[in-house]
Amino acid sequence: MSKLLIEDKEVVVPGQIVAEGMDYLPSYGTYRLGENILANRVGVVSLDGKVIKTIPLSGKYIARRNDVIIGQVFDIMSSGWRLKINSPYTAMIPVKDGSFEFIPRGADLSRYYQIDDYVVCKVTNITSQNLIDLSARGQGLHKLRGGRVVYINTHKVPRVIGKKGSMVSMIKQATGCKIVVGQNGVVWLSGEDPKLENLAVRTIEKIDRESHISGLTDRIKLFLEEETGTTLEIPKEDLSDEEIEAVNFEDSEENLSFEEHNNNSNEEKYEDE
Repeated sequence: MSKLLIEDKEVVVPGQIVAEGMDYLPSYGTYRLGENILANRVGVVSLDGKVIKTIPLSGKYIARRNDVIIGQVFDIMSSGWRLKINSPYTAMIPVKDGSFEFIPRGADLSRYYQIDDYVVCKVTNITSQNLIDLSARGQGLHKLRGGRVVYINTHKVPRVIGKKGSMVSMIKQATGCKIVVGQNGVVWLSGEDPKLENLAVRTIEKIDRESHISGLTDRIKLFLEEETGTTLEIPKEDLSDEEIEAVNFEDSEENLSFEEHNNNSNEEKYEDE
């Protein structure tokens, strides 16, 4: 007889038996050993019917093709720009993919992106040696100006965005900030009021810390209402599951919501309680 030994969103450790019997199926972060299903990493259990998977509590970003991310330029070469992407590996924007504008041979590439600039870009190719190519040519892909940058656990990105974009829309409603969330756990935000901008940062960091605890949306709503003294409604954005994987909620025409998606990024998403 099959038996589930843990509850949804319970924290497990490697080797822990999470279910007995053949009725349950292992998924990402779990494996079968005989008639038992065990966890293979420290993480939070996610149950989807009879399917059991774990979502890591920590870890660096591992690039996947078509991910929309935020990178920081740290080197300028004759062939393009090298970026840090919150990953064990660095990435490269080749000259041909750096801008819609034609860049002539021998041009001063610092005119386009300088050291320490942050760029919204898309992963276009990953080799077997983990050489990562990026592109800044596309809808919503551009250099970020001003603002602040927050680094979060890459596995917590879906929680910052929220179901159908509800969480990040609520933060924007409460603080009036423009927010860009990269799938690599890099969040850029900018607001006119420094106090509200700081509130947005603290809210994102709170989500990062507490995302494994049920009832997150209600707690964040209460936190923002107490801090701002206003009553908030949880927005219900008409965004598809594909569109929320990397979302740019700025209002300007050059910063539209991303429509590109990665079919694999749904593997480790939390569901809001």
